[in-house]
Amino acid sequence: MTATEIYQTLGVSPAVLRFGEEVLATLNNRFAGIDANAEINQAKVLAAMHKNRVNATHFAATTGYGYDDFGRDNLERVYADCFHTEAALVRPQITCGTHALDELLAVSGKPYDTLEEVIGIRESKCSLMEYGVKYRQVDLLDNGDFDLAAIPAAINEKTKLIHIQRSKGYQTRPTLSVQAIGEVITLCKRIKPDVVVMVDNCYGEFVETIEPSDVGADMIVGS
Repeated sequence: MTATEIYQTLGVSPAVLRFGEEVLATLNNRFAGIDANAEINQAKVLAAMHKNRVNATHFAATTGYGYDDFGRDNLERVYADCFHTEAALVRPQITCGTHALDELLAVSGKPYDTLEEVIGIRESKCSLMEYGVKYRQVDLLDNGDFDLAAIPAAINEKTKLIHIQRSKGYQTRPTLSVQAIGEVITLCKRIKPDVVVMVDNCYGEFVETIEPSDVGADMIVGS
C-alpha cells in the first residue's frame, strides 16, 4: 500500500496531500538550516564529551551530599567546553550573589512574569528589592530591537548587572539573536567596562551555532 492510499483510507484526499507536500517543499531550506545547526552543535557536544572522557563511571549513583560527585563535576566541565566558558554550574543548588549588587538594569524590557516576585517588581518577601537591589529597565523598540539610544543613557555608576532575556517568553516580540545580543554587550562594556552582563539563555541553547558566551556575556543562565 502506498502513502497516498493510506492517507485516502484516513479521509485525506490526493489534492490535500499534494498541497501539504508543496508547503513542505517551500520549507526545505529552513529545515536544512536547522539540520546544519543541529549537526554542528551535536559535534560540539561530542567533542566536549571526548575531551572530558565521559564514561560509565560518570553515570553511577551518588550519595547526594555533593562531595566528589564525579558525574556532576564532569558534566559541568562538558558544559563549560560546549559554551566556551571558564566554568559551569549544572546542579539544583542555586548560589546567591545579591549582596554584591547595587542595581539591576534589564535592557530587553521586563523579564519573565515568574521573575517579577524574585526581582521585586511584584512585592514579595526576600526579593532583590527587599535586599536593597534597585531595578530599572529599558524597553525594546516597537519592532522588538534593542533601544541602542536609550541603553547608554540608562547605565550609571551604580549599575552592576545588565540583564538580557533572549527568549520572547510570554510576549509577542521576536526572540533575540546572538548577534544582536553581542552588539548590545559591546555597547554596554564600552559605556562601563566593569559591568557584568548576564543573559537569560533559557530556550536558546543550541538554537544557533554560537552562544551569548561567545560574544562577550559574562554569565549565561538557563533551565
